[in-house]
Amino acid sequence: MTRKNDIEALLERVGKAEPKIIEEYNKSLHDKTIGNNLKIDIKDYFSHLRSVLDYLAHDIVEKNCPNVDPKDRLYFPIGSDQSSFEGIMKKSYPDLSTNSIKVYSILENIQPYKKSENLWLSSFNKINNENKHEQLTPQKRTETKRINVQANNGASVSWNPSSVRFGSGVSIAGVPVNPSTQMPVPSNIQTVTIETWVDFQFEGTGVSAIWLVKESLKNVKEIFNDLKNYI
Repeated sequence: MTRKNDIEALLERVGKAEPKIIEEYNKSLHDKTIGNNLKIDIKDYFSHLRSVLDYLAHDIVEKNCPNVDPKDRLYFPIGSDQSSFEGIMKKSYPDLSTNSIKVYSILENIQPYKKSENLWLSSFNKINNENKHEQLTPQKRTETKRINVQANNGASVSWNPSSVRFGSGVSIAGVPVNPSTQMPVPSNIQTVTIETWVDFQFEGTGVSAIWLVKESLKNVKEIFNDLKNYI
């Protein structure tokens, strides 16, 4: 029994929910607080995407792993390293590497330890695992400032003032920096701007909540597209 129709319906629902979440998210940044409706929408969003992955897991096992006990609980494989991934596959996906090396390779290549662009899956997994009792993992609001200097000759430089400190005698594009203010002195040969980036992060992940929302949908769609012809 394939679950492709259920998966496509969930992906369509999540895709329609994404613009609303982004709109609510930006409003929450302005209000400096996360509304209850946004928490619920994000919780449902990630829950639906997790269901997509677990539906895929069941389809994979039903087609390729006849020795699995159907009563065993099954989850989409997410390993923190090669050893943990192989342990999950041996326990929950026996015979998969023999019956469908292509599916096994797809699952292995998306693991977080394989490459940096897969790290979203670790944060996604953490958010879902801690999303218990109908409560979303806590988020914290962060503000990051960046100073940008644009010279009239086209040269530019930028830095984070919380991590860079200038001493006396420093100049930027020919303009001296005041050690007291940590800013270039006023000059008609360059333009100085200060940007403040505001975001919410999921507690314990260090990643932008809205980034994870977008990355999760994009990558879950890719996983489904990569697997759908083999299940």
